[in-house]
Amino acid sequence: MEITLALKGTPSGVVHRRGDGRFQSTAVRSGTLWFCPIGVQEDSIRITEPLPEILHLYLPEHQFATVGELTSQPVASGDIAYLADVADEFVRQICMRVLQEMRHETAAGDLLVEQLSMTLTLHLLSRYSGNRLAVSSGDQSGALSPARRNRVIDYVEENLEADLTVAELAEVACLSRYHFARSFKAALGQTPSDYVANRRLLLGRKLLEDPTLSLSEIAFRCRFSSQAAFGRAFRRYTGMSPGDYRRLRA
Repeated sequence: MEITLALKGTPSGVVHRRGDGRFQSTAVRSGTLWFCPIGVQEDSIRITEPLPEILHLYLPEHQFATVGELTSQPVASGDIAYLADVADEFVRQICMRVLQEMRHETAAGDLLVEQLSMTLTLHLLSRYSGNRLAVSSGDQSGALSPARRNRVIDYVEENLEADLTVAELAEVACLSRYHFARSFKAALGQTPSDYVANRRLLLGRKLLEDPTLSLSEIAFRCRFSSQAAFGRAFRRYTGMSPGDYRRLRA
């Protein structure tokens, strides 16, 4: 499913599009939203003038299928309408948080985007599908007990230098992905992505004390895409650059 957000508007720009047997004309303002669910064939899209900045997010089909873990009936993105000029601040804020991660990479961006994707999928199906979702709130057996919490923490520590996913951590905790994220935050006061990001930055501090390791190697081991991204995140976390920290600890 495609979600499109106009980050900047235009004085007179209009998007004309036709899909699912419907024709829509939408003035492009900052914050304008469009939805195009999976399976909808857009016959035409015409833009009257260049659009300065547009964000496109794509939710995969399997994301909707897994919502069945929490519902009493099967769901699909096709249950959501083909919509333009959607008034939904919650969707806008999720889009902006993804954009922030793209511009200012963290040490657990993949987990963060996965969490946001799950939250967004549930919201879209709850608010815009033709079927009312029956989402289970879970019971006591779904809580993140001390044993489950410790198992997840140990797994994270053992795999800080590997790619991690919410689905993987949820499996370790023996919970659904959706219940796990909520239970983890309730138990530790942080989302899974925030927790992993903080642990990886602490790992970075430890690795910086080894003068034989290059900054680029440390950045890679902490799962950053580049040395520059690691440097920016490390400065936000500690108030100093990795090089300054290393010299201070020498």
